Amino acid sequence: MVSCLSALPAAVFESHRAGRLPRDGTVRVLFTDPATARAPGPMATHGGPGGDHWTEDVATSPRIRVSTPPTKTLQALIVDDEALARRGLKHRLKSIDGVSIAGEACNGREAVAMIRELSPDLVFLDIQMPGMNGFDVIRELQSEDLPAILFVTAYDEYAIDAFEVNAVDYLLKPIDDQRLDRALSKVRERLGRRRAQSQKNLLLKLLGELTGEPIASVSDLERRGMNRIKRELPKLAIRDAGKTTWVRQEDIEWVDAAGDYMCVHALGETHIMRKTMKELERELDADFLQRIHRSTIVNINCVKEMQSHINGEYFLTLESGHTVKLSRTYKEKLKFLQ
Repeated sequence: MVSCLSALPAAVFESHRAGRLPRDGTVRVLFTDPATARAPGPMATHGGPGGDHWTEDVATSPRIRVSTPPTKTLQALIVDDEALARRGLKHRLKSIDGVSIAGEACNGREAVAMIRELSPDLVFLDIQMPGMNGFDVIRELQSEDLPAILFVTAYDEYAIDAFEVNAVDYLLKPIDDQRLDRALSKVRERLGRRRAQSQKNLLLKLLGELTGEPIASVSDLERRGMNRIKRELPKLAIRDAGKTTWVRQEDIEWVDAAGDYMCVHALGETHIMRKTMKELERELDADFLQRIHRSTIVNINCVKEMQSHINGEYFLTLESGHTVKLSRTYKEKLKFLQ
């Protein structure tokens, strides 16, 4: 039997097998790309309210409903000195899903002010306006974060100029419905790329703060290596006689066991805490604090020298001059020292 469950993510498939499904027997699966919603096998396709659609394995239940995510509504500003032109475009846009009219402006100055105030996603900008024309509006705002611009004009002679100022597209009056749809598709594509770039820039800025160095691109990050990112490690809380001392893990040189107590050696001081070696080992960062003996943990970054001994054991000399033993049982930890 062919089932559309084979097209689902593993977690959803496991929930189905375990019987953990909603009471109505429907599993909702969201896809970022509607094309991925197609499932193999003999399916029946159904329509639903709100634009949902689902495919159902004819031979089995439960029903698998595939919901496509809603399209982001574009906030649009209409700029034209002719009231009739504004009214006509507004009427057309009201019949298009995913577009909302944020406002109207009747001249260039008003357009600049409203763009700064409303921050629309999209501006339908008439080129030929008295005083400040459409190109003047762009020049006034060129140093700012511009919305997507669709120029509107009665003459195609302005087309080249429109693209030179990085407009998404231009529309000739009277506006053709199909041409308008294509232009809006271009706007969505442009805004999607812009949002992705903005998110990438924010990520690079964050990584720059983590590494302490400016990162201009992903390739720059790769060249430097992900291991350059600094992590904020939790400090080790050592409680003794009602007093708590916080010790940075990076400052720990070595730890050794003394009966039921742990002696934590850091920055020339020894701190005593009541805890088993296994419990302490779970708290410490294994990237550099490694257990090398049943009673010893060492900071591998503090190891200065290593001397082989009998029976496969080693003596490690630390930067402080102290020596610890790496036992044969923990011989695989040598890889951290190479």
